Amino acid sequence: MSLPEIRCGHCGRKLAEGHVLVLSIKCPRCRVLNHYQATSHSPAHQGVPDRTPTDAQPTHHSLVGR
Repeated sequence: MSLPEIRCGHCGRKLAEGHVLVLSIKCPRCRVLNHYQATSHSPAHQGVPDRTPTDAQPTHHSLVGR
């Protein structure tokens, strides 16, 4: 079984593989901070990261100028 890929929302570079509940990661290529967070999860699986929720959405925050 292969893990889902986590890619930069700005340039598309592969940043990681796995299941996400909360993740902030800065892309080494374009320096954008990618933040992935599940908007909800099943109470039966609360605290158990056994799969990536289908409603996890990336947000992008540029670090340019910092």
